[in-house]
Amino acid sequence: MRFGYWLPVFGGWLRNVPDEGMHATWNDVKRLAQRSEQIGYDIALIAELFLNDIKGIRAPSLDAWSTAAALAAVTERLELMVAVRPTFHNPAILAKQAANIDQISNGRLALNVVSSWWADEARRYGIQFDEHDNRYARTEEWLQIVNGVWTEESFSFVGKYYSVDETVAEPKPVRSPRPPIYAGGESEAAKKLITRDCDAYVTHGDPIERVAPKVLNIQSRRAAHGLDPMLYGMAAYAIVRDNEADAQRELQRITNVSPGSPGYGNYQDWISHTRLEQQISLEDYSVSNRGLRAGLVGTAEQVAEKIIALEEAGVGLLLLQFSPQLEEMERFAAEVMPLVNQVSLSR
Repeated sequence: MRFGYWLPVFGGWLRNVPDEGMHATWNDVKRLAQRSEQIGYDIALIAELFLNDIKGIRAPSLDAWSTAAALAAVTERLELMVAVRPTFHNPAILAKQAANIDQISNGRLALNVVSSWWADEARRYGIQFDEHDNRYARTEEWLQIVNGVWTEESFSFVGKYYSVDETVAEPKPVRSPRPPIYAGGESEAAKKLITRDCDAYVTHGDPIERVAPKVLNIQSRRAAHGLDPMLYGMAAYAIVRDNEADAQRELQRITNVSPGSPGYGNYQDWISHTRLEQQISLEDYSVSNRGLRAGLVGTAEQVAEKIIALEEAGVGLLLLQFSPQLEEMERFAAEVMPLVNQVSLSR
């Protein structure tokens, strides 16, 4: 199992707790990323939104790509998975910028391709907002250009959404044949795109009985296309305590989002512009990306047991959220990761 985490570029993950002891500042995320390498984390996901959907749109949030470039220069081992939304980035220009960050990091960049969901954010930033399936059609063209610019000396393409003519981008990324491309989604359009064009499938949080069929579904699709196996990851929010009662008290504290909370309006926008396999509750939305559904709540032994079961079902990467992030990452690394690694090494 690879252990990753969401970099807290929004200053936290809880929609009902105004101050989580985290701040959307460069100094805070730099300190966290450097410490995460030391204690055994493999990858950091740097989310991309220009508005803060956790603490409210007027709250500070860090830009994903400039943050990634800075982190590339001050970390040594950590893989930097940077979210990118095709509607906000010209593909050839992004390919050039990403290749440069990959060079700075000596081959540690990855992309998390996200087909945008937030219509209000797009309006405020003057970006066209496509309807659901059109967003995935745009993303497919976008990926063709990024991949072509990365891998060919000169690349041309004419499509419905994008056209480039004899694009040259040097130097190329360090990783060969390209930096890995992660993506998620539950619609048929998303699954088709991920199966054909991506290297890893990352889902929202869910219990194992829902995750295992998702993994099997994409595995069978890949096999039908004659494609190599891919990595499967999942978002999860973890609460680790000395006893189950303390863990449940913390769970109750963080799941009381009300219609007056800063993120409630964004919740309504997200529901309106995504196509999920299942309905989510406002309690699910208390923390980002349905992370509580993974059920990583309890003692270190209980949480490790669930992670081991996920690994056996094919999940090879966890992208974790905590609050407060650094302190709880330390606890998780000290108490849970050794239990999981011990089982993995014994196989």
